[in-house]
Amino acid sequence: MGMTMTQKILAAHAGLDSVTAGQLIEAKLDVVMANDITGPMALPIFYQMADKVFDKDKVVLVPDHFTPNKDIKSAENSKAILDFSEAQGLTHHMEQGKCGVEHAILPEKGIVAAGQCIIGADSHTCSYGALGAFSTGVGTTDIATGMATGENWFKVPSAIKFVLTGAPSKYVSGKDVILHIITKIGVDGALYKSMEFVGDGIANLTMDDRFTIANMAIEAGAKNGIFPVDNQTVAYMKEAGVKSYEIYEADEDAEYEDVIEIKLDEIRPTVSFPHLPGNGHTIDEIEEMDKIYINQVVIGSCTNGRLSDLQKAAAVLKGHQVARNVRVMVVPATQKIFLECIQQGLAEIFINAGCAFNTPSCGPCMGGHMGVMAKGEKCVSTTNRNFVGRMGDTESLIYLASPEVAAASAIAGYIANPEKVGEL
Repeated sequence: MGMTMTQKILAAHAGLDSVTAGQLIEAKLDVVMANDITGPMALPIFYQMADKVFDKDKVVLVPDHFTPNKDIKSAENSKAILDFSEAQGLTHHMEQGKCGVEHAILPEKGIVAAGQCIIGADSHTCSYGALGAFSTGVGTTDIATGMATGENWFKVPSAIKFVLTGAPSKYVSGKDVILHIITKIGVDGALYKSMEFVGDGIANLTMDDRFTIANMAIEAGAKNGIFPVDNQTVAYMKEAGVKSYEIYEADEDAEYEDVIEIKLDEIRPTVSFPHLPGNGHTIDEIEEMDKIYINQVVIGSCTNGRLSDLQKAAAVLKGHQVARNVRVMVVPATQKIFLECIQQGLAEIFINAGCAFNTPSCGPCMGGHMGVMAKGEKCVSTTNRNFVGRMGDTESLIYLASPEVAAASAIAGYIANPEKVGEL
């Protein structure tokens, strides 16, 4: 029996000719990543096993969740991982002002690449599947073990094949695609499975679209999401300075638990209502409802804080003003993207529209700081989770959407169709 793309990568890193779904393996790791929340918890466990990391080029600690440090505890957490990075002589030393959100900065700096086996102490580590890598989130004990030994155990996942066909229409992006998919299969529809994306429609998705889709594979319960490597992938890695990579392709006779066709040209702008990413409604359905008035909009995060995301939001906001009773936070995912927003005039558009333009951080996404909501408040967010209490009070509400829907909603003061911004 043939292997899926994920299974081939795992087999290669386990030194095996083949693997099958459900098999337990020990695999060598190419990148081990943690952040300012998960890293400090892993360090005491690490020191029970080793004094030095297995490879200073392959361990990366990123301060991004509570940075800029919001209080003494967050400052101590950042200090812990930065001191460790310095003491261990880690090649990729990340510091506020020189990096950004972990799942954006690692691809941008060429630290992750096609064919790699990557673990991160953050559930959205599956983002790197956009590059044709196996990447998945793990707990702090696994991260500590990975930092010490350069290996980790895995149960080989079974897979679902998603065949993407056609091209998305205007105002439909990768965020709409993945919200559509999660709504279709449910938040446990790919539980501990590999979501493998194939089909001629992939050529019509940008790399930023693919990062968004892979990023939210975990919201369908998946172990990982993965895309085949094409010319776009290779060009992205070349620009990021990737020196070497390996391309794996699924066998023609690979076994999948299910095959699902996704017609990109039939997907409409989609919004996930509280309190699950799978609670999706198209913009057409929303327009038939009573207006959903909002208090806050967040545009950014590891899901939608890349340059093209901000370009799309700026295109909608240009020449408009944010509604009187709405506050908007725009958060570029990295320093490079922040600078590009200034150079391209996007920052000026955001500020002139009445948005707060913020330094790179995960802050608003998980209610850490910047954007914490009060009881009863509603937010349209380009982030990846809308769980109860995710952004503050347990009685606040989060609606997940694309940058364009978020921008249109900011102007309208309620969840709005970006196709109709001219009518607002």
